[in-house]
Amino acid sequence: MSQNFTAPTRRSFLVTGAAAAGTITLLPFAARAAGHGADTFETAAGPITVHPVAHASVVLETPKGTIYVDPVGEAAQYENMPAPDLILITHEHGDHYNEETLQAIVADNTEIIANPAVMGKLSDGLKARASEVANGGTATFADMDIEAIPAYNTTEERLNFHPQGRDNGYVLNFDSFRVYLSGDTEDIPEMRNLQNIDLAFVCMNLPFTMDANAAASAVSEFAPTYVYPYHYRGRDGGTQDPESFAKMIGTGTEVKLGNWYG
Repeated sequence: MSQNFTAPTRRSFLVTGAAAAGTITLLPFAARAAGHGADTFETAAGPITVHPVAHASVVLETPKGTIYVDPVGEAAQYENMPAPDLILITHEHGDHYNEETLQAIVADNTEIIANPAVMGKLSDGLKARASEVANGGTATFADMDIEAIPAYNTTEERLNFHPQGRDNGYVLNFDSFRVYLSGDTEDIPEMRNLQNIDLAFVCMNLPFTMDANAAASAVSEFAPTYVYPYHYRGRDGGTQDPESFAKMIGTGTEVKLGNWYG
């Protein structure tokens, strides 16, 4: 199941809503929740298609190439996807980085961008096709700037999970369309201060990141045009409810619910 959207400019959407773009309709929550397949966003740069894979793994077909984000798990999950032109890795935890999966899915021309901690763990073969970018830095792929956004915990009892300065989120700059991928983080100032984000992927699970309330509060502040809640089941079986998250988001942001858990 695929849905198509034409992305408005940030200014026209926030000021005058759907009427300015002519093709955007903010659906009631129940209607929005029905779409669990791939979504295609028509942008000034070209179409961007989102394929939720599982948990924190997502494939983006974009005008710059096919981008895999934190691909882990069985290679069979990716066999019907185009081969990756770029793989982005946010950090070293097993639900975000897996050497065996990477070895199975890389193609001849695949590039990898990772945080320094993951760069140090890659095998020599993968390291030869990789580059590292630290918090606050910028990488380039196919003439596109990719910003490394900090991702870390702030709650005292969670600091050991994602210490400040180690892990990345990313912002992908497709001309006038900006995509934010949170990685594992709480609702940090660097997230709340993001500007002009058109499409966001925001984590929420306890005890490792944040709950749905904190995620919704942050999203309401930086106000992306679209947001996918993802990474919302913990290894202990605990789940943050994406529908509850969606109900806390104002009408300026449309919530997309991907089929992350089958």
